[in-house]
Amino acid sequence: MDRLQAIEAFVRVAESQSFAKAARSMRVSKSVVTTRVQQLEELVGAALFHRNTRNVRLSEVGAAYLAECTHLVGRADELVDQMRGLQSKPTGRLRVHALPGFVLGHLAAHLRAFQEQYPEITLDLVVNDAAVDPVREGFDCALQIFRPVSDELVSRPVFPVRRVFCASPSYLRRHGVPKHPHDLFGHRLGLYSGYPTRDRWVFHQGAEKVVLDLKPSLLSNSVHLLAEYAQEQAGIVCIPTLVAAGPVLDGRLKMVLPTWQLSSFQLCVVYPQSHRSGVKLRLFIDSLVSQFAGEPPWDRGLIDKGLLRPALIEGGRE
Repeated sequence: MDRLQAIEAFVRVAESQSFAKAARSMRVSKSVVTTRVQQLEELVGAALFHRNTRNVRLSEVGAAYLAECTHLVGRADELVDQMRGLQSKPTGRLRVHALPGFVLGHLAAHLRAFQEQYPEITLDLVVNDAAVDPVREGFDCALQIFRPVSDELVSRPVFPVRRVFCASPSYLRRHGVPKHPHDLFGHRLGLYSGYPTRDRWVFHQGAEKVVLDLKPSLLSNSVHLLAEYAQEQAGIVCIPTLVAAGPVLDGRLKMVLPTWQLSSFQLCVVYPQSHRSGVKLRLFIDSLVSQFAGEPPWDRGLIDKGLLRPALIEGGRE
């Protein structure tokens, strides 16, 4: 029995919760994956999965050792990448978890350029708003605005995520334009459910700070849906500038309370410490930072039009 192959089979089944999917990702037959997992179970003297006809889930022993096994498989892949990198182009799969708000509308062109430069790297990109533990869930990195869920993870900032309130011009003509944050209580609001600050909204104008507990008419984990909701003249929404910039600049939306700032967050690449030296991951992170670091292009457009202040209000001030 090749122990590393058996451990990799265990990790792939745990990631996909399926022997068949694990077999496809490893490009071997399902029977090979089953045999390798069974051999590992015989070696450790315990079942690693609970199986039935409909699903596969980790046993207590499997759950206890998945993170360590994922580390081991990842480290083995990195060593192979490094050795290949000495004589050839980087190759293999890179699993990335990313926020829809950033991915949709902004990342595709960058992915094309990255893969034109590194055509042997296969990107496995999962788009979801959830905060994940890359180690436990089998990702090489996650692009998120949340703090890392454990001390085993490294967080590298890429760009600031600013937020603005906005609405359609026709909605504001019918219902009035808020002049002060308290005026939002008289409007139908659409709010994003995934901000780390949750229901606490802090508005800054110079030295003045206003703290509100806002109750939305629409609460959603999709900032793109909120942008469409506002364009349908349904209410006032708070969305990140990476989604709001286009509709604001072309007149479909108008910023509300533009002199009042909300705190910003950082979109970060979060990854396991054990992946620091991974060739594929390092190249991917460096490409993101090179493309988006500093003032992101969607914010520059708003700043150039005088619609957004260049100074940031950091989330830590709240």
